[in-house]
Amino acid sequence: MKQYLNKRVLRNVIREWKWIFSYIRRYKLTVFVYIFFGLFSSVLAVASSVASKFLIDAVIDKNRDTLYISASAVAVLLVSQTLFQALSSRITVALSTKVGNELRNEIYSTVVRAEWEKIGAFHSGELLNRLEGDVSTVASGIINFIPSVFSKTLTFVLSFAVVLHYDAVMAFLALLSAPFFVFSSRFLVKTIRKFSKQTREMNGKVLSFSEESLRNLQFIKSFDLVSRYIVLFKELTEKYREVRLKYEKFNILMTMVLSLLGIVVSYACYGWAVFRLWQGLITVGTMTLFLQISSTLTNSFSSLASLAPLMISISTGAGRIMEITRFKAESDADRDLAAELLKRSGDGVRIDISGLSFAYEGADANVLNGVGLSVRPGERLGLVGRSGNGKTTLLKLLLGLVRPRSGEMKLSVGDDTINISDSTRRFFSYVPQESTLFSGTVAQNLRIVAPEATDEKLMETLALACMDDFIASQPEGLEYQVGENGDNLSRGQLQRLLIARAVLRNAPVMLLDEATSALDTDTEAKVLGNIIKDDPKKIIILTAHRKSVLEYCTRVCSVTSDGRVEPFRGEQLPEEEASS
Repeated sequence: MKQYLNKRVLRNVIREWKWIFSYIRRYKLTVFVYIFFGLFSSVLAVASSVASKFLIDAVIDKNRDTLYISASAVAVLLVSQTLFQALSSRITVALSTKVGNELRNEIYSTVVRAEWEKIGAFHSGELLNRLEGDVSTVASGIINFIPSVFSKTLTFVLSFAVVLHYDAVMAFLALLSAPFFVFSSRFLVKTIRKFSKQTREMNGKVLSFSEESLRNLQFIKSFDLVSRYIVLFKELTEKYREVRLKYEKFNILMTMVLSLLGIVVSYACYGWAVFRLWQGLITVGTMTLFLQISSTLTNSFSSLASLAPLMISISTGAGRIMEITRFKAESDADRDLAAELLKRSGDGVRIDISGLSFAYEGADANVLNGVGLSVRPGERLGLVGRSGNGKTTLLKLLLGLVRPRSGEMKLSVGDDTINISDSTRRFFSYVPQESTLFSGTVAQNLRIVAPEATDEKLMETLALACMDDFIASQPEGLEYQVGENGDNLSRGQLQRLLIARAVLRNAPVMLLDEATSALDTDTEAKVLGNIIKDDPKKIIILTAHRKSVLEYCTRVCSVTSDGRVEPFRGEQLPEEEASS
């Protein structure tokens, strides 16, 4: 079993690095520049050590000609190293930021284009964690990892060649730690990957909890849960701390072992160099070179070995990104046909549903079963039924957010028909039950659906939703700032602003999901009446729990507990049952 796990870990690492290399190829010029900088820095470092050897020998031998040449060479090499490192750092920041932004934009685009039902299974905080933390790790890996491999390898090869040229025994001593890395590599890879994944997952949980609790801070305060949530957050961060401490304990132990090995190797090299100098077989300059180069050789080998944790960290981040980008993207396959039909939808559209059944992924039972329904231009269809029977699910199906397991959903303009999918969303405007306002001004929230709308058009739309008086009473007018989730608005004001946004979209079909539940009956009557008068050919499909809404419907259907849609026969609505 242990051997199987190791093979599986290795396969995952290989698969993730194949994915990373697909991006490395895209930025091959940038990576090549980094490789060049790294290789040049390695050559300068080793050349400086060799030049120092000749400088020291020249000083001891009092050879002025060699002294001047060696001193000049050392000075030029050191200044070149300093300038080159400064230039390299500047270019590194510019290029890594560019690649990081491009990668982040691409991953974000992939996530938001993914099928809603699939990507919706991830918490928004966890998605944010992967989009920021994991993308940053991978972006850094794309730019830095491969060049580091080349530069550290070249440093190792050059150092080894220099030491081997002067003393084969010294070269052997400098590599005493190599067997440890070879024999422990499998264990190190497995352990580092495990801790890296645990740390990232716990960090995602902390972000998800904090994002969700801050978003629902009003609820937490209203139910006097502040102290409870502080305790829960502390418990969660303590778990994160425990995981980090375990990881750091492993890192400390590994670093300590490597340090002890480094000390043993360094003193072995030092002892051998002193012994050779005592025998008179080498010069002081050569001994100094031995000590510098052997240290460089040991450090470069350790640096190469230290790339393994980095490689695992990068591949773990890549695996987490791959998890949220593997889902099939919404195709918008019928966009051209949909756009053409929308232009000709002035006389309204028709919706036909037959044999529709749907179940959420992983669920045993269907939410909807064998639904058959036709809605004609100008119809106002009311959907009633207990919570959980499938009213909102039917609206999601119409919006193409989820797809039916069986049956057909079609939208027609005249004699032309198109299957309802993500391509047909342009035919719909939607007012959900929950607030979907964004931080920003009222104008910005409205113009999300109609960027070219004038201020006059916005006020006209707000008047249809009976929200114009409130906006006009504010000193900022349309520039009135909406708080996060509309927290500075009443529930009724929120609903009217959402309705105004849906009206502004000017789509042939409007979906209202409990959209007037927070309005008093008089305001509700005005708003619904205004919407109907604004476009008599518009289809309006609304869900409701009170009969006052149904007075504006030309037809009412009931969504039953077994997922069927039947004509409403005047039975009590759930809200009336609760009040009785």
